[in-house]
Order: sequence, then C-alpha cells, then structure tokens
Amino acid sequence: MTTNKPSGHPSVNWKQAPRRARWWAIDADGHARWYCEPDVAAFTNFWYAEEVPAPHFDYAGDYKQSLTERPAKKR
Repeated sequence: MTTNKPSGHPSVNWKQAPRRARWWAIDADGHARWYCEPDVAAFTNFWYAEEVPAPHFDYAGDYKQSLTERPAKKR
C-alpha cells in the first residue's frame, strides 16, 4: 500500500527561513518556496498564506513528497 502523505526533506535549513515560515516545499514547476502561517483578514472568513522564494536544499525527489513542516520549538 502506498501513501500520498508527504515525506518531507530533512536537509531544509530552518535558520534561513522567514520568521513566519511554517512549511517548505517544491511546487509543480520546480520552484522552492517557504509558506508562511496564514493571515486572516479582519472581519472576514478570508485567509491567505504568503509564499516566499526559498533555496532548493538539493532536493531531488518528487515535488509531491517535498512538503516539510517547521519543527516545533524546543522548550
């Protein structure tokens, strides 16, 4: 049985990420991006997540498996 759950990329350097970046991924066009925490527009139910260009970190796998969530901060 195969799963479509992204496996992530262990070589992502989160020290290079914008402060609000929550995810890193490669898109279908091969561009790496940081995806920031969603913002909610006041008094609406509209939200968006900012995309910021990011390094590739030598990722060579299927872009569908590239989604990598920022590790939780250690306390």
